[in-house]
Amino acid sequence: MKRKIRTLLITALSVLICMFFLMGNLFLIRAASNDLPTHILTGYWHNFNNGAKCLKIRDVPTTYDLIVVAFAEATATPGEIKFNIDSGLSSVLNGYSNADFIADIKKVKERGQKVIISVGGELGTIRVSDQASADEFVESAFGLINRYGFDGVDIDLENGINAQYMAIALEKLSKKVGEDMIITLAPQTIDMQSTGNEYFKLALNIKKILTIVNMQYYNSGAMLGYNGKVYSQGNEDFLTALATIQLENGLREDQVGLGLPAATSAAGGGYVNPSVITNALDCLATKTNCGSFIPPRKYPRIRGVMTWSINWDASNNYNFANKIAAHLDELPDNNPTPSVKPSVKPSVKPSVKPTSHPSAKPSPSTNNAWEANIAYKIGDVVIYQGKNYKCIQAHTSLIGWEPSNTPALWQVL
Repeated sequence: MKRKIRTLLITALSVLICMFFLMGNLFLIRAASNDLPTHILTGYWHNFNNGAKCLKIRDVPTTYDLIVVAFAEATATPGEIKFNIDSGLSSVLNGYSNADFIADIKKVKERGQKVIISVGGELGTIRVSDQASADEFVESAFGLINRYGFDGVDIDLENGINAQYMAIALEKLSKKVGEDMIITLAPQTIDMQSTGNEYFKLALNIKKILTIVNMQYYNSGAMLGYNGKVYSQGNEDFLTALATIQLENGLREDQVGLGLPAATSAAGGGYVNPSVITNALDCLATKTNCGSFIPPRKYPRIRGVMTWSINWDASNNYNFANKIAAHLDELPDNNPTPSVKPSVKPSVKPSVKPTSHPSAKPSPSTNNAWEANIAYKIGDVVIYQGKNYKCIQAHTSLIGWEPSNTPALWQVL
């Protein structure tokens, strides 16, 4: 009798294990349903005439995997957004209408491209700062997605952002649209210097549904790199040293992209030759073709490149897209990547990789004063402004990453 019960238990356990792995595989298939490759080229498309070449969506070449429509605008209602084809663009394109635009989105999606709507821009004033405005954002964004056929949203708010309520809004929107919704962020360099900054907090808050962060490596002043050194825009080290901050402080490598101007006319500063970008990709993915900054490890699934903009690239005979897209195809591991991490966790946790680098000092003994440029490990305890803090994520400290400013890295005791 005992043997029979034992046999039944083993059989039941085997069935449960099979179901467990089957559900995990189904989740992966569903999560990957946005069909974006591991390495993608993203470009903004202008809904206005600013001197760059005016294009219909259907004329965007297939070298661009993800087309970001710029921009949805604010209404008088906090959090609400609206979008219509700009009359100036319509005039230049011989009466290009909302109906034409919708038909074009369907056309490019049929050939494998994705199209999302960008919220904000340099002059955008969309405010999502409480529950009411978060709800307005969700309902209006959901309406635009349904009306035009967008695959998701891009958050490009350059005049302030509330990480708490924008995260609430995006989580709710994702549930309404579905797990294959694409969510991208386009912060400025200053926004991603510290995990205590609102944009960085937003990225970490929505990590499970976030597709990619395409930081703008242009129109920027000098910034601190991962190693604590100051770098100026317009060179490879600026790209790799700043990207590593994101890569080593909570974002997955498939969630980090490099945002650059497509031509010198596209930005006030920060343009680099495409060869500089391809070298930066090599440096991050394979630790080859690096400048003076060497990342602490390889990131073979670095997501790709974003450009402002497709229109400026068109004005330059698509020199940017042709060179960058070809190089993205050469990077390792070019297979579909889930935009959401699978919920099935391994029974054994992987070991935590250290984030130290050659120029960082080793982790001090516990209860020392916090310092910059120290390779802290999980469990280290420091004193800052009279309080004790415990390190909860391995990292190398930088000015601006003080324990009181970085709750993702330090826990007050």
